[in-house]
Amino acid sequence: MQTTISSKYQVVIPKQAREHLNLKPKQKLTVIEKDRMLILMPQISLEELRGIASGAGTEDYREKEDRF
Repeated sequence: MQTTISSKYQVVIPKQAREHLNLKPKQKLTVIEKDRMLILMPQISLEELRGIASGAGTEDYREKEDRF
C-alpha cells in the first residue's frame, strides 16, 4: 500500500488498512518515529484494555529479589 503526503502534510490511510484496523473518523493515533520510519498506532482507552490479561498465569514469575 502507498499513500502521498499532501501540501498540508496530510496523509490518507488506505481503505484496506482502515477497515482491517477498524479505524474511525476523529480517532486518535499515536505517531512513533524510529529508524527513519513512522509508526501509527491507534490509541486505546483504558476501558478497552479491561480484561486483556484475564486468564494469564501468574506462576513461574520470579520474586523481586531474584530480578536483576
